Amino acid sequence: MIRKIALSALTAFGLSAGGAFAAGEAGHITDYDFSFEGPFGTYDQMQLQRGLQVYTEICSACHGLQYVSFRALGYEGGPDLPDDQVRAYAEFYEVFDEELDDFRPATPTDYFPQSSLENAPDLSLMAKARAGFHGPYGLGLNQLFKGMGGPEYIASLLTGYTGEEKEEAGAVLYENEAYPGTYLAMGQPLWGDDVLYEDGTEATIEQQAKDVAAFLMWTAEPQLNARKESGFIAVLFLTVLSVLLYLTNKRIWAPIKKGKAGTTPAE
Repeated sequence: MIRKIALSALTAFGLSAGGAFAAGEAGHITDYDFSFEGPFGTYDQMQLQRGLQVYTEICSACHGLQYVSFRALGYEGGPDLPDDQVRAYAEFYEVFDEELDDFRPATPTDYFPQSSLENAPDLSLMAKARAGFHGPYGLGLNQLFKGMGGPEYIASLLTGYTGEEKEEAGAVLYENEAYPGTYLAMGQPLWGDDVLYEDGTEATIEQQAKDVAAFLMWTAEPQLNARKESGFIAVLFLTVLSVLLYLTNKRIWAPIKKGKAGTTPAE
């Protein structure tokens, strides 16, 4: 009976999974290698700084980061900018101050502005929002087994433009191999050498796409490094505790087991 129930459940899951794959079929996603992938992966500080530069000079014209504070740019494990650079960077933006009833230069305690266009999504949580874009909805099987998640989708989208265009309902749409619907309203933002990296890295389309994707992953998971360290310590502690409990249990029950082994059946 239990076996039949288990087989029925597996069959139902397989059918629903197949339907979910068909319903959420995405375009071609490249499996890029990022430094923060895996249980021991960490953010590349220089890559995050390059990604911040790409966002600032290209993406921020339309897209916002309303859930990210400027002071977070100085946090350890992130871009880790010096305090003076964080203050100088924040001052490039203006925020509305209700007390002054006017705009003022932003400070490190303020947050990035929202998107300037209604149809431009905020990028703060984009990497997490697309984390499970493959497999049955909510499971993110490709991210679990292949390390493919939101950053791969973002980088693939930015490099997936074919150059083909079409007009639909008075709007120009652009073909993209990574976009689920093939055509999207956002034109190609990266063309190569769009920015000049201070560390000498060549600013190819793919390099810029990977850098800004890594930065957006950090905006969505700023405490990723700390969580991995805490998780590793917890696993190590539980492993040691399990060994100690096993040895303690074995020592407590050893005399009893020996006593039972030494007794003879009553005649």
